[in-house]
Amino acid sequence: MKKEECFELGIITKIHSFKGEVILFLDTDVPENYYKLEHLFIEINKQLVPFFIEQLKIQKTKNLRLKFEGTNTEQDALSLTNKKVFLPLAMLPELNADQFYYHEIIGYSITNEQSELVGSIIEVIDNSSNRLISVSIKGNEALLPFNDNHILKIDKPNKTIQLQIPEGLVELYQ
Repeated sequence: MKKEECFELGIITKIHSFKGEVILFLDTDVPENYYKLEHLFIEINKQLVPFFIEQLKIQKTKNLRLKFEGTNTEQDALSLTNKKVFLPLAMLPELNADQFYYHEIIGYSITNEQSELVGSIIEVIDNSSNRLISVSIKGNEALLPFNDNHILKIDKPNKTIQLQIPEGLVELYQ
């Protein structure tokens, strides 16, 4: 499985026992969609390696305690900590017309309030305090705020997002 055909589900944060169990943090708004996983992919040495789940228990809303086939010792589990976990894109739930996944909007055009082209999305940077998008503006990379308060319109067929951009911000990058 290629990484481009997958989405990042979360990260293995720590071991749970000396029997090879690990804790998977689900980086999703709807963790319930992943409570019945049978397999997943773990990134090891820049390759996605399939792991089959022998046992899955819900620890907290966004934490799963997993036991993988063939992972039987504390050392086996330790080798998986801090590793990113992926699933195929086909396993993403369908969204409403006004919703999107971050990977879908890479390459979308960004327009301002006056519908003037600003640039195109390179990357979505989602951290806990402030979601940003990296946008290519005339060959320069700019960081723009990207939250519900700034998104004015999403046009999926034309791959365009209209944003309310703070005054003077675009000019800083030109």
